[in-house]
Amino acid sequence: MSFDFSLLLVVLTGVSGLIWLIDYFILEPRRKVHNKRTNEARKLKQSFIVEQAKSFFPIFLIVLVLRSFIFEPFRIPSGSMMPTLLIGDFILVNKYDYGLRLPVTHNKFIENNLPQRGDVVVFRYPENPKIPYIKRIIGLPGDKITYYNKTLYINDIIAEQSTGGSYPAFGAGLTMLGSLLVSEDLGTIRHEILIDPDRDSFEFVTIVPDSHYFVLGDNRDNSKDSRYWGFVPEENLVGRAFMIWMNWDSKSKSVVNYKRIGKKIK
Repeated sequence: MSFDFSLLLVVLTGVSGLIWLIDYFILEPRRKVHNKRTNEARKLKQSFIVEQAKSFFPIFLIVLVLRSFIFEPFRIPSGSMMPTLLIGDFILVNKYDYGLRLPVTHNKFIENNLPQRGDVVVFRYPENPKIPYIKRIIGLPGDKITYYNKTLYINDIIAEQSTGGSYPAFGAGLTMLGSLLVSEDLGTIRHEILIDPDRDSFEFVTIVPDSHYFVLGDNRDNSKDSRYWGFVPEENLVGRAFMIWMNWDSKSKSVVNYKRIGKKIK
């Protein structure tokens, strides 16, 4: 079962805020009246629960606002987005770029920018919305997407590729040793992908429906993406990944790759 941290934050913020309000409007006035009428030894004090609720409420509220509407951190657990994102990368996701949504219900209440081809996005996995996935948007609504001989065609226009040699795999990504590092041009952005020459090409032609997106992993032959489970509904989008703030690879000699800290995601 997936842990719903957003729901927990909402509950903790709501409960601590409610306790604070009850104390402010009901309990505190009663304490003041009682304490005026009694001696020092019998004066009422703020309870431990109320004290803790008042201390933690602003913290819960700030974290809830930041995580729900501004930035949310995620950790990359697999190599499906190599070489752009490595196993052990900790990333920040822009939550307001595609519009603001309510926590838990995910209903959009403020519109903003539309996703663009080439964006690296976090979304709720369509087959199990409790699981966050990260991929790159390849197809926009109405696009014709073709994949043939490990080459991408968007609306019958080839996404030009140029090979950069073998990928220098290391650490947790050492299983990708032997893959080819390829530069791919999506028209609006040029980025790098991995191609495994020993695996067969997954070939198909599809049209992206309205309000949906077609996504692929940059590690093309080692990614479970729209080729296998379909399109990402617009309402499943969480946000755009834009920065790596930490890297921790326990299988690497250095463990922390300091060169990746602060790196922009393109």
